[in-house]
Amino acid sequence: MGSGRWLPEFAGARGARACVRGVAESYHGRMGLSPSAVAAASAAWVWVPENAAVVETDDYLIMRLPEYYGYRLAVLAFRPSVALGAAVDGLLDRARLFGLPELRWQVGAADPDGLAEQLTARGGSVVLTLDVLASDLTEGLPAIRPAAVPVTTRWATDFATARDGAAVAITGFGGAIPPDERIRENAARDALTGPAGGGGMVVAYAGGAAAGSGGVTLADGVARLWGGAVLPGARGQGIYRHVLATRLRYAAAHGATMALVRGRTDTSGPILRRAGFTAFGHETLYRVPL
Repeated sequence: MGSGRWLPEFAGARGARACVRGVAESYHGRMGLSPSAVAAASAAWVWVPENAAVVETDDYLIMRLPEYYGYRLAVLAFRPSVALGAAVDGLLDRARLFGLPELRWQVGAADPDGLAEQLTARGGSVVLTLDVLASDLTEGLPAIRPAAVPVTTRWATDFATARDGAAVAITGFGGAIPPDERIRENAARDALTGPAGGGGMVVAYAGGAAAGSGGVTLADGVARLWGGAVLPGARGQGIYRHVLATRLRYAAAHGATMALVRGRTDTSGPILRRAGFTAFGHETLYRVPL
């Protein structure tokens, strides 16, 4: 069985159409944070933006993103039905038809043994390593230390706030600010989904300027945390913690029993651990030349 791919804390998740791949069991808040419950919740989270191009076969799911993203091509699911090397080559051959120079491929515990070695043999290199982290919200919210500076937050339900959030995100993770039309669509969507408990993006302001942002999406009792970023000049003041706490309060108020996130092992991961999250493994993101 292959694995599904879900959103890291450093990427966007707005306007997505959900796909479910390889879900072993559902999570309804009664099983606690068992490894199998977290694995099931993470496998159920596969992010495909509405304006992405998708190619799906029995063996894989590939996504091509619009030009303003920090990367353009990614593997979202891989479930080979033939020998591993042949399956990897078949996927890469199809990916080359997009005419892009590289592919992002995330490797986790649910993937076939030897996949990382197959990618490395084809010139793949590690981009980053992510902790898979979760927090049980059934016993209340974790105690999170407040920011060291005054911070206010706004939900990105209007154009100006949504654009501020996008501007923060690209300084941390690359890409470009989306077209104004897309930002307006995101804001309009959040204006509907936010009050209804579906989630949205929150933007943090310090000193009168946007300094941090992060998103949350709720599904089946799980708060999926994504897109957490802080401007380089504003880091080290607790703004990430403030954005995290805001999203967790929203999640708990709308019935979430688990918070789920992937955090970089060297940046957001340690903060999330100190905030009460538990690591349930890690995943490695590879850049594979085409």
